Amino acid sequence: MTEPWGDTEKIRRILADCDTWAVVGLADHPHRAAYGVARFLQQHGKRIVPVHPDAEAVLGEQGYPTLADIPFPVDCVDVFRRSEAAGEFADEAVKIGAKAVWFQLDVVDTAAYERVTAAGLDMVMDHCPAIEWPANGPRAGR
Repeated sequence: MTEPWGDTEKIRRILADCDTWAVVGLADHPHRAAYGVARFLQQHGKRIVPVHPDAEAVLGEQGYPTLADIPFPVDCVDVFRRSEAAGEFADEAVKIGAKAVWFQLDVVDTAAYERVTAAGLDMVMDHCPAIEWPANGPRAGR
């Protein structure tokens, strides 16, 4: 049985409907997973917003130290943090009015999943949008 946070329809909806992705943990380090995924999303028409305490510009986009500092709407909050730290970013995503939360591979917090989905947001955990894109992204062969 597939876990509810890996639901294919939810993955497809987020990949299709979310245009602005705040990438928590994104810094200007090309060898890191967050950088590669952010670049992939950008190459596929998504706007990425780096969220990192250093608030540096990455891939041509201005960075912000926190989700609350972003001065425009965010559709999806993509979290590159360990499971034990990820829940706080899920809660912040709810507070800023995001549509969805995405926890990367090996990032699972079932309590955060319950809080986020109870607030009406879509949430995916333990998946990568770059890996999911070929089968579930916009215009994927179905």
